[in-house]
Formats: sequence, C-alpha cells, structure tokens
Amino acid sequence: MWIDIEQNEDEWYALRVGKITSSSLSKVMANYGKAFGDPARKYAADIAIGQITGQVAGAGYQNAHMERGHIEEPLARACYEDRYFSAVTNGGFYDLGDIGCSPDGLVGEDGMVEIKSAIPSIHYARIKKQSFDAAYKWQLAGNLKFSGRDWLDFISYCHDYPDDKKIYVYRCHSEDFADEFKMIDSRIGEFRELIAETKSIILNNNYSLIKRIAE
Repeated sequence: MWIDIEQNEDEWYALRVGKITSSSLSKVMANYGKAFGDPARKYAADIAIGQITGQVAGAGYQNAHMERGHIEEPLARACYEDRYFSAVTNGGFYDLGDIGCSPDGLVGEDGMVEIKSAIPSIHYARIKKQSFDAAYKWQLAGNLKFSGRDWLDFISYCHDYPDDKKIYVYRCHSEDFADEFKMIDSRIGEFRELIAETKSIILNNNYSLIKRIAE
C-alpha cells in the first residue's frame, strides 16, 4: 500500500515504527549466508523496541551530511526535472506490513528516484565509475522490490559542480536485481526470527536466548 506522506514528518516516522526499511536493508543483507553481524543485531533491537513501544528509536536524529542532503534534495530534483522534462512527485511511503520504503520521488507510473548529495570527490567517483555506490545497492534493490516499480534513477548531486554537471544519473531496472530480490526474501525471513527472539528477551527476560542469538 502506498501512502502519500512527506518524509521526516511526525506521521512519517510513525509509519516506520517497527518496520524493516530499505534505507537500512544493507545492515540486514551484510554477511549474507552467515550469522548476522552487530549492525543487524542492533537494528533488530531498534525494530523490536519500536514494535513494543510504538516509538522509533533515534527518531529525529540528524548529522551534518543528512542535513545537507535535505537542503539540496529539492535542488537536485529541479535539475533532474529540467534535464529530463519529467515531473518528480512525492515519494510517500510504501507500507508492506513489517516492511516499507520511502523513495525520494516518483516518476510517472513506473519510475522513482533516489537522490544522494555528494562532495566533489564522491560525485567525481560516481561519474568515473558510471554507476552508483556499492553502499547503496541494497537500498536501491529494496526500493524497487517493495514498491513494485520498474526502474529507479540514482541521482548524484554536487552543488559545487558547474550548472550542467551538478547531477549524474544512473538508471537501475527491476529486472537487473532478480538475484538480489531472492536474497532479500531469504534474509528477511531469518531477520524476522532475530527480531522475534530479541522481543522475547526484552518482554520476558528470556536471557537463555542471548547465547543463541550471539552465535
């Protein structure tokens, strides 16, 4: 189900409570085929607390990079619209029960965008590589899978570049992530079990599970 809501509003945070979201999917997918690492276990604890209390752990936290991204996102969107003559509408939130995603914008009936603000050296690296950063692979795959959309434009934006070079765009197609989609299905099933075990420890003081989770 798609919900038309603005990102970073109180209602948006409330929708994300206790859900696995594509923005943090890389923590879940790390060490695929092996035991979950510390980032995944901490993420499971945050989700478990959210499901119990109805509050998002760390909601409202902003660092300098995130603040710059929020400020520059509208500028990147405007550059994209001018270059491709395509309107970018609100990305909203895709709610799939205990899973969700919030793309930065939607394009037509089939597309979406994910915008990443960059310092000059990172923007240059993306252009040279002609692709997106590996660190964002699972977020992009998750956005495509959870939304059901056909394609996603990864937009790198650097305010310091010349006007006609401020954005670099790389298009990802859903069909290119077929293997990743299967991996996500498998790993999320295991991650749900980790969340359930973590909730049991929190609610029931069931510390006999701690050793098993840590293994």
